[in-house]
Amino acid sequence: MALVMRICTLLVNVLCFPLHLIEAVGLFKLYKRVFPIFLYRLSISYNKKMDDSKTELFRSLSEFKKPGKQLTVLEIGCGTGTNFKYYPPGCKVVCTDPNPNFQKYLKTSMAENDQLTYEKFVVASGEDMRTVEDESVDVVVCTLVLCSVNDIPQTLREVHRMLRPGGAFFFLEHVVADPSTWAYFFQHVLQPLWYYCGDGCDVARETWKYLESAGFSDLKLRHMEAPLVFIIKPHIMGFAVK
Repeated sequence: MALVMRICTLLVNVLCFPLHLIEAVGLFKLYKRVFPIFLYRLSISYNKKMDDSKTELFRSLSEFKKPGKQLTVLEIGCGTGTNFKYYPPGCKVVCTDPNPNFQKYLKTSMAENDQLTYEKFVVASGEDMRTVEDESVDVVVCTLVLCSVNDIPQTLREVHRMLRPGGAFFFLEHVVADPSTWAYFFQHVLQPLWYYCGDGCDVARETWKYLESAGFSDLKLRHMEAPLVFIIKPHIMGFAVK
């Protein structure tokens, strides 16, 4: 099976050669201008299917609010703002994303969720958010982002830096499937193509291992099967306390 998987992956890589060439010469940046359009539509569908899971995940956000203070939430890779409706009313939100073309859709989400206070939008990657002060937020949120960052450990180090002591990191991510399944096979075979369709997304990451070794004082993590297409069905969700 492993040999067949490697051969099939090589074949897909060959078929993706025009895309590899487009990225190599820098033309892939044009796709980033239209990617928010596709993600906006996909996010609506994802939210409908994952509504119960997201409601459960974010139910405990308010527990990390300091007495007498406003809850401050920083979202890494906020995208089109589809998580906003799950945040508790009155909290302050800092939005970050490496793609500035999401701002149009963020404004729409902000208008639809005016129970929140929006502090700013920062154009930054998860690995480098130096414009955000140390220990300045109560909660960091990251959904469907660790699959596409270049360096997960560095991103988690940035999370640690920005969180105040006792703050929490909330996550919801698709991950690699069990090696004994066909999902695992197709995740690896289709990854070369999926990388371009998903703007750098990697469907075969063991993200939970990075979280387990990131040095959080407490980690609440569970694996789940999401009601989605098989290649992104395996998910993890939970939160980690600094």
